[in-house]
Amino acid sequence: MTGAPAPAAPASSTPDHLGDPVLPKADLWNIANMLTMARLVLVPGFVLLLVHGDGHDPAWRSFAWAAFAVAMITDLFDGELARRYGLVTDFGKIADPIADKAIMGAALVGLSALGDLPWWVTVVILFRELGITAMRFWVIRHGVIPASRGGKLKTLTQGIAVGMYVLILTGPLATVRAWMMGAAVVLTVATGFDYVRQAVVLRRAGLAAERAAVAAASEAVAEAAAAPAQAPAGATAADSVAGVELEAEAGAERPQGV
Repeated sequence: MTGAPAPAAPASSTPDHLGDPVLPKADLWNIANMLTMARLVLVPGFVLLLVHGDGHDPAWRSFAWAAFAVAMITDLFDGELARRYGLVTDFGKIADPIADKAIMGAALVGLSALGDLPWWVTVVILFRELGITAMRFWVIRHGVIPASRGGKLKTLTQGIAVGMYVLILTGPLATVRAWMMGAAVVLTVATGFDYVRQAVVLRRAGLAAERAAVAAASEAVAEAAAAPAQAPAGATAADSVAGVELEAEAGAERPQGV
């Protein structure tokens, strides 16, 4: 052994987080984002099919229903693919909810404009959807409000109900779609109140954590400011003790009677 220290490992071999695998950044042009963009492209095509002619041609409404169904199916798959295969991107986080609101909003407004769906239903659903989206951004610095089971059920019920209204249905099927839309409205309102409750709880917890962090930081600053003031006092005391000891030793060595 020469006693020389071992050479340090190169910095590039040190992981950023111990035990965490290094994952490559997801490409923008991945399957999840392509499905989201396809849903956005479908929106104007769906509207044109829905309002073609007088807007009540069963054949064109069937084509519109097919476009709406494809959009709903892509909505089910793009988020799941992104999470499962690590394809989450900033573009997807922004574009996915926009695509969801765009296709649903276009269907609701179009159906109400054609007189097939009461305007109050459209207003209630859109107010809830846009309000909850804005609220998510309002509390995002405190945390993310996860999608609940009720929210997922609401989305499914809305999709089925609106899809049934896109089709030209009569008789018992028309009654069924009215009940389905009623259930969608109830779930829309109920889950909206639940999301508001979660947002309030999340914001309160976030503000409390921020206040605790500020208090801890202030206490740490105060302790750091007090530490230098205490150091000279300790040094003076030590010097005094040393001086006493030296005087005692000098007195012991001085001849008696001098």
